[in-house]
Amino acid sequence: MGNLGESLIEELTCETVFTVHGIGISESVVVTWVIMAAVLLASILLTSRLKVENPGRGQLLLEHAVVSIQNIGTGIIGEEGRQYGAYLSAILIYIGIANTIGILGFKPPTKDMNVTAALALMSIILIEFAGIHKKGVRGWLKSFAEPIAIVTPINILEVFIKPLSLCMRLFGNVIGAFVIMKLIEHILPWVLPVPFSMYFDIFDGLIQAYVFVFLTGLFIKEAIE
Repeated sequence: MGNLGESLIEELTCETVFTVHGIGISESVVVTWVIMAAVLLASILLTSRLKVENPGRGQLLLEHAVVSIQNIGTGIIGEEGRQYGAYLSAILIYIGIANTIGILGFKPPTKDMNVTAALALMSIILIEFAGIHKKGVRGWLKSFAEPIAIVTPINILEVFIKPLSLCMRLFGNVIGAFVIMKLIEHILPWVLPVPFSMYFDIFDGLIQAYVFVFLTGLFIKEAIE
């Protein structure tokens, strides 16, 4: 079990790959760059031969996939918050790939709490912006005293609780799945890892991406109501 503990600590430690002007670039940042480059390259290749008339089956399939992803965000927020659907779609794609990239030998960036905290911070900034954009600064400030003024401290505290909840839920579930997989590989290295990997590395990773997007969309919907 000592070797197992050491391997877990080694896997969960985000090493500094290189330094730029005294700023350390961690492994999670490098893998994120790889994901960004892969998504950008795939987008260029998939959209290079689009047709307005007589589209092929590949284009129809691509359009269906894009619309389906966009509808996930729109379905949560509603038509009133449709302008925030692009952000939710981008976050869904990134977290989905980041959670499952471990099957290709990369260390998932979402194992780094700095990454999940940054995602949660971006989401909460967008949530509060949505509220201000919809209600104005005065209406946004008044919303903290709703439904009655006595709950104002709780509503203010909730602004800080939401990003913490988003961050720790994503980070905790990714780490939990990783620890379980390592325990299974340590106990039965040749029997159970493959089917369990299909669940924890792929299915659970995609579910956690959806949960993060769902909660972000739900908070935005509450902010603009």
